[in-house]
Amino acid sequence: MALDRPTPLNSLGFAKPPAETRVVVAMSGGVDSSVVAAMLAEEGYDVVGVTLQLYDHGAALAKKGACCAGRDIHDARRVAETMGFPHYVLDYENIFRDAVIDEFADAYLAGATPVPCIRCNERVKFKDLMATARELEADCMATGHYIQRKMGAEGPELHRAADAARDQSYFLFSTTAEQLSYLRFPLGHLGSKAETRALAARYGLPVADKPDSQDICFVPDGNYASVIEKLRPGAADPGEIVDMEGRVLGEHRGVIHYTIGQRRGLGIGGLAEPLYVVKLDPESRRVVVGPKEALETRVVPVRELNWLGDAPLTSAPEWHMEVRVRSTRPPRPAILRPISATEAKVELLTPEEGVSPGQACVFYAPDSSRVLGGGWIWRGY
Repeated sequence: MALDRPTPLNSLGFAKPPAETRVVVAMSGGVDSSVVAAMLAEEGYDVVGVTLQLYDHGAALAKKGACCAGRDIHDARRVAETMGFPHYVLDYENIFRDAVIDEFADAYLAGATPVPCIRCNERVKFKDLMATARELEADCMATGHYIQRKMGAEGPELHRAADAARDQSYFLFSTTAEQLSYLRFPLGHLGSKAETRALAARYGLPVADKPDSQDICFVPDGNYASVIEKLRPGAADPGEIVDMEGRVLGEHRGVIHYTIGQRRGLGIGGLAEPLYVVKLDPESRRVVVGPKEALETRVVPVRELNWLGDAPLTSAPEWHMEVRVRSTRPPRPAILRPISATEAKVELLTPEEGVSPGQACVFYAPDSSRVLGGGWIWRGY
């Protein structure tokens, strides 16, 4: 008597044919998510494209470099028509304003340097959009992020993208284990962006040559300060530029115009040595400047931790790993010392310059591509 053979897993990890596997694809209108949708549609999956309208795109309709403008909604719809799958636009303006934009403005006013794209992934795309995908009875949700999901001994693991130049792990550190079980990242294994564009051309997508977005979607011209001034009138009140001893060196045009580590544009020339912004004090409206060595930080407090390790974070007094304190910097050796399940101190074995509250500190397994989570840097040093 012949034994029934188990059904082989499809490319998304389900033991059923692609045609019986529904996948919601988060489509921004860019080439990456468009290729993901086209690739899965060609493989025969039951694809549903969803694009989020996150802010009043009318103001940004004619501006390039923004990921969520009206042009992008139109492009996502054209891709869906080309590949023959349904596409929906969801109005998430109120959710996005409450969960992302307001905090962005308040963080800048508090002297931090926020990363709104992480909050958007955490609070909108991987929360509300994922809930919508489940309501649509989708088996999983796929995105165009450059990051890899691999199966490990304890379940799905998050790993850096194969192409280090495109890796987006810094922006996805807060993805929880539960979310990771539902998410798929079909582009993470590709070797370069050129491969993605070649696929877009092969599928005949109208976005094959579309430029990558460069700015935060609700700041399409890159002018953060003007956005914050509109959201929080009076945010650009002038104040003093002082050295580390409190001596007044000049006047600034609003704390929101400055970031930790900034050297240019201080307007205090004629000094013996170059000075850098080492601290922002919004309460006194002071910008504190000092020599480059004053920027060096060794101990980094982090909170709101998301831990993706196999053992509980607090099961060991310290963890030796690599961390990244800015999206543009490579991971560096560090020791993570847990305070609780959601708070820790990170000791950098080599001091870093320009570590700023509001940025993320992302954890990586040493000598591995695995992402172990991360947390938010939360105070001055």
